[in-house]
Amino acid sequence: KQHVVLAGSGNIVVFGGSGGTGSEVIYQALKEGYSVTTLARTPGSVLIPPGSGGSEEGKPFADDNLTVVKGDITNKQDVASVMSPDTVGVVVALGGKTKDVGPTMLTDGTTHVIDAMKDNGVKRVAVVTSIGVGDSAEQAPFFFKVLMFTVMKSIFTDKGNQEALFLNGPGSDLEYCLVRPGGLGTGAPTGEVNVIQGEAGSIERADVAAFCLSALLDPGFEYLKQAPCISSVGGTSWVKDRQGKGMMEA
Repeated sequence: KQHVVLAGSGNIVVFGGSGGTGSEVIYQALKEGYSVTTLARTPGSVLIPPGSGGSEEGKPFADDNLTVVKGDITNKQDVASVMSPDTVGVVVALGGKTKDVGPTMLTDGTTHVIDAMKDNGVKRVAVVTSIGVGDSAEQAPFFFKVLMFTVMKSIFTDKGNQEALFLNGPGSDLEYCLVRPGGLGTGAPTGEVNVIQGEAGSIERADVAAFCLSALLDPGFEYLKQAPCISSVGGTSWVKDRQGKGMMEA
């Protein structure tokens, strides 16, 4: 069955817009005709991504529909400043090394996002976490499991707590999708996204971004209030066609 994705109208808020996946969300949302607001500690680091941007990679965005606000995700007032009643959806694509951002940045920042959404009546949110978080631990490849329980243990604890804010916390009444991608690439979008039950493969950040945007904009999105693991290999295929529609195929 097909689902119509709403035509560009309103504002999309992106947290993590200077990162690989967040910048893809910004690029694609602007191309769809939406206005975008993003919060960044260093506004100059919000740049066109390599996947969708092609030869424009690394250049500053030159679009009047993009607003970059200087601020910190862990500051409640900063987060509140970028949310408004005309926000149609939110993407949380935060990242960074624990030693740089602290052991609870994801959970603390996402708590502020939930509060700001509720204060403005915003319902839809896509949160990018990772394969291996929560009940998807067995879907992670062996080498990745080793990292999860050693050098990446702290960040995975934070990601688990971040997800818990929606699964059984203050965000549980929002229309959320916890997006758990496999290994992330920086190539051009392939249009191939699979929701998988088995071991995860790889996926381009551009394809993750497309999935996140449909989680916000598709009225009939199948994975609301779920935590799908996605990659470009195996599983049930999810396809977004060039006319801006979403389709699920078994």
